[in-house]
Amino acid sequence: MSEPNAAPAATGSGQRNLVTRVASAVVLVPLAIAAAYAGGWYWAALVTLCAIGLFVEWLMVTGVSGNAPLAVTGAAILAIAAPFLVLRNIDAALIVLALGIVAIAFRSAAPRSWAIGGFLYAAAAQVSSILVRLDHKDGFVALVFILLVVWCSDIGGYFAGRAVGGPKLWPRVSPNKTWAGAAGGFVLSLVVAVGFAMNGLGKMAPLLMVASVLSVASQLGDLLESAVKRRFGVKDSSHIIPGHGGLMDRLDGYVAAVLLAAILGVLRGGAGGVGTGLMVW
Repeated sequence: MSEPNAAPAATGSGQRNLVTRVASAVVLVPLAIAAAYAGGWYWAALVTLCAIGLFVEWLMVTGVSGNAPLAVTGAAILAIAAPFLVLRNIDAALIVLALGIVAIAFRSAAPRSWAIGGFLYAAAAQVSSILVRLDHKDGFVALVFILLVVWCSDIGGYFAGRAVGGPKLWPRVSPNKTWAGAAGGFVLSLVVAVGFAMNGLGKMAPLLMVASVLSVASQLGDLLESAVKRRFGVKDSSHIIPGHGGLMDRLDGYVAAVLLAAILGVLRGGAGGVGTGLMVW
């Protein structure tokens, strides 16, 4: 969730930034939806590329970007794990990723916790995203539901924050985010649940509950990423996406939401029925 300062002097730059953000979204959103619809290797390829990008950006933010062997090691492990996930050999994928944690620990200089944390962050995004889509019955619907909840939490927060302003949510971590923006994002995420329920894609009360939980997770994920950047004095994780910064800046809320969604789905539907476990109550 991104909320610019409301100062008049920043209005022009804010409008230009909004146009850039919208233009990027027009390109990226159809790509994400198309890959999600195709599923299988297409979705796994996109997710794995994003996971590798998240790991590399994490290393950059935390100040260990000069360790090229570390970045290559993490990227290779994530790439090796992807086929096992697509082929539903979840145990093998988790073993590969566990070995990857050991390799990252050996490759990184002390303190190793930040490098390991970055790899876990990227791996969580990869595994959760692929697991949700593996469900042939409800995987695509569940994935679109998660994406829309995250996007609407972001959009609602952006416009509510600009229109209302008011008290800051957590100024020490993210000085531009407001309670009004958080509420706006939360409310708009509930609209997604209502829309799905009205179209027969789930029951109203459970979907409202799931959307609520995922919206809060998305906003907490945003704050977590902001806290990491604040810790290392970094404004944007990179500039790979015009108007949005880096992959971490764009996917912070999604990573938290899809991880929680995957956990809920696995608990209710097992590793092969994550989408059904999330959407069918």
